[in-house]
Amino acid sequence: MKFNNLEIPDVQIISPDIYRDDRGYFFESYNINAFKANGFEYQFRQDNESRSRKGVIRGLHFQKPPYEQGKLVRVVNGAVRDFAIDLRKGSPYYGKYCSAELSGDNKLMMWIPPGFAHGFIALEDDTVFCYKCTQVFDKESEMSIRWDDPDLNIDWGFTDPLVTIKDRQAPFLRDVESPFTF
Repeated sequence: MKFNNLEIPDVQIISPDIYRDDRGYFFESYNINAFKANGFEYQFRQDNESRSRKGVIRGLHFQKPPYEQGKLVRVVNGAVRDFAIDLRKGSPYYGKYCSAELSGDNKLMMWIPPGFAHGFIALEDDTVFCYKCTQVFDKESEMSIRWDDPDLNIDWGFTDPLVTIKDRQAPFLRDVESPFTF
């Protein structure tokens, strides 16, 4: 596995070693020793999976402490543009985001540490998105930032995406008191 920082250094793209032959392919999506060798000290507590059609936005979500979540995300089928927004007060990257395209073909994974909001847009129909979380879901700790926040200015690449009412009504970043520090 190869671990590479994105523009925000704590967010990483992980490229697994893929072994292909006439039968298909094999790769390790998680190996505790490889992750520890790259400074990873988290334990995963919950796995999630979603299926989305093209143009669906999920996010921008995060959880307050003590239920803050780090997420290791990947796509099994289809493709997404995945986004991580730095919410750590005092970070030189506060309010900025980084993104990457993850797909069932490229097998890339993205590590989003606690202190970041996370969201993605499905680029293809029948996109299956998987994520390992460092903390369980806690409804009382759940928070969101508006997907179309003008201060973030995220180009989702779609003029009329499918977004839930909850995500359409989420507050703008400037109206959220971040519970995270750098």
